[in-house]
Amino acid sequence: MNPVSRLDVVVLRGPEPLPDMTAVERLAHVRYVDESGLAEALPSADVLFMWHFWSEALADAWPDAGGGPGWVHIASAGVDRLLFPALADGPTVVTNSRGVFDEPIAEYVLGLVLCFAKDLHTTLRLQAGRTWRHRETERLAGARALVVGTGPIGRAVGRTLTAAGLRVSGLGRAARPADPDLGTVWAMDDLHAALAQADYVVLAAPLTARTRGMIDAAALARMRPTARLINVGRGPLVVQDDLVAALRAGRIAGAALDVFEDEPLLAASPLWDMPNVVVSPHMAGDAAGWREALVALFADNLDRHCHRRPLRNVVDKRLGYVREGVP
Repeated sequence: MNPVSRLDVVVLRGPEPLPDMTAVERLAHVRYVDESGLAEALPSADVLFMWHFWSEALADAWPDAGGGPGWVHIASAGVDRLLFPALADGPTVVTNSRGVFDEPIAEYVLGLVLCFAKDLHTTLRLQAGRTWRHRETERLAGARALVVGTGPIGRAVGRTLTAAGLRVSGLGRAARPADPDLGTVWAMDDLHAALAQADYVVLAAPLTARTRGMIDAAALARMRPTARLINVGRGPLVVQDDLVAALRAGRIAGAALDVFEDEPLLAASPLWDMPNVVVSPHMAGDAAGWREALVALFADNLDRHCHRRPLRNVVDKRLGYVREGVP
């Protein structure tokens, strides 16, 4: 008998289209549901694949009397939407899609750093107005970048910026002097001191109780007036109103934001019209082929689960992310 034939996998669909799921369907019985059918499907499910990773429906749909899936896999690196008490405090294993987005996000960050240093956003705006205005630009070599978050995405960012000539440091849970990807790593408690030394601050941290709102008015006041903030982590890492105020007052030189407190960004947001702000629609990691890579990762983990081998990307639910050194 095929050892995987009894597994029941529920896939939560969403607006993002699903690629070919043949590799998953070969391994288990698969049911596709939308948010309205989630509560009915969960009690008998062995596994939940959260393809619709932006959904807020899981907490309300989770079985009241325990039970439900023994394993939940989400098609994103962030797991903040999964860590509601009933799931976080129970036995359900949570895995994420760490590894799919690391290098594309790092490349995107490098593009944004280049955009600011070479004033490309101004060039495009002037071109649209048929305006010829000569300016001088900045060198990347020797500029200081602080990468907030020492997970795989932060490490990929650190390696990429170092290769481009920037002097990189990191900020994580614990300080260490000689990280191979991030150089000197500051402890989270030293955020304000680290911010004061950076020309570029890149947010690549997970959203946890400790990181929510970490870039507030006090943090922004410690940044250099010539510094730029780049957020490819989660929108609520930044207090958005405080950032708008800092940009308007010239307390920092600019910001590039791929994630926001509320998405899509409201049309009325002042961020859209600020000349020193680059707004993108949560696309930093979505290089061509990303959907297929997400399904391939889940299929590999499903095969591991069926054959009782260790899963990849198991999240420490107390911390809200995959601990370093864990497959």
